[in-house]
Amino acid sequence: MPENKNLVQCYNRGCGQLFDLNENDKDVCCHHPGAPVFHDAYKGWSCCNKKSVDFTEFLNIKGCTLSKHSNVKPPEPEKKVLDKELEKKEVIEVRAPVLGPQLPRPSFETPLVTLKPQIAESLKNMIQQTAQKSVVESDGTIAIGTTCKNAGCNIAYEGPQTNDTMCTFHPGCPIFHEGLKFWSCCQKRTTDFNTFLAQPGCTTGSHKWFKETTTAGTVKCRWDWHQTPEYVIVSVYAKKYDPVESYVKLNPIRLNTKLVFHQEGSAVFELDLELRGVIDLERSSASMLGTKVEIKLKKAEPGAWSKIDFPRAEPKKETVQATVAQVEDKDDVVDLSSVEAITPMNNLNLST
Repeated sequence: MPENKNLVQCYNRGCGQLFDLNENDKDVCCHHPGAPVFHDAYKGWSCCNKKSVDFTEFLNIKGCTLSKHSNVKPPEPEKKVLDKELEKKEVIEVRAPVLGPQLPRPSFETPLVTLKPQIAESLKNMIQQTAQKSVVESDGTIAIGTTCKNAGCNIAYEGPQTNDTMCTFHPGCPIFHEGLKFWSCCQKRTTDFNTFLAQPGCTTGSHKWFKETTTAGTVKCRWDWHQTPEYVIVSVYAKKYDPVESYVKLNPIRLNTKLVFHQEGSAVFELDLELRGVIDLERSSASMLGTKVEIKLKKAEPGAWSKIDFPRAEPKKETVQATVAQVEDKDDVVDLSSVEAITPMNNLNLST
């Protein structure tokens, strides 16, 4: 497209195209007049019935309304006004709890007990839909109109010539945190959802017309924890895991969790922690939901935990010294294995 100083950004949701104010005809903008809706594991628009559990597919849902382009940003949702009564200063007296003698810590190798989780209907429905889709085998033919699966790229397949076009996309994952919306692969952040959708990719490459399939291995899921006076709650954020083969096991000072993802080539996520405090197994529970696994650990004694676990030493990996020639050939390779993920999310993979 030739450069034109009259081109402006369309802020209609789902469009994001550049247009000329002097050539803004009727029915040229295909967009969503509603607002994005994120409920349970589904993502969709309030103006139409199309929903998806995959964020990239949600971004590629075509608009349901035709009208003119608009260079006016949609109004921000109204912020809740705090009650002025809450702003009044109050004197709160805080007293440290009276602690009794600490319970003895059993061995880390104490036999584990498998919890019977409560499985949500949303997870059962999601697994059933996934199983039905996996029955249909693809013959490798790309259907005309298929949208590129790379996040941020809206190019549709129109024939073999489409493969010659450049794909501009985001290799990272979408993150919504404290009102900000951004991609893990670049630094641009915004509070406006429409601006986030229109944000151009930060990487160029080839189009991807099919979802990638992986061999059996490990999956990284972000997880975090919080506590109440009586419980420690651990949340592992994951979707499309098998609730039958996945499990949560406990002993008084250990949490062992394994999630199995058949869509990822039966890859697994494992979390094995030596807990900071002692827990009551009989009063602990687990829930397997559509977007996460929630584990409620009942504290066996009062008091706040400063951390969730005691770090356990990992076996040292053998290192092989590279030759000078190998180092020269790979002088741009950086080892990021020691870099910690953003807290409290631990891992960023919106696999939300």
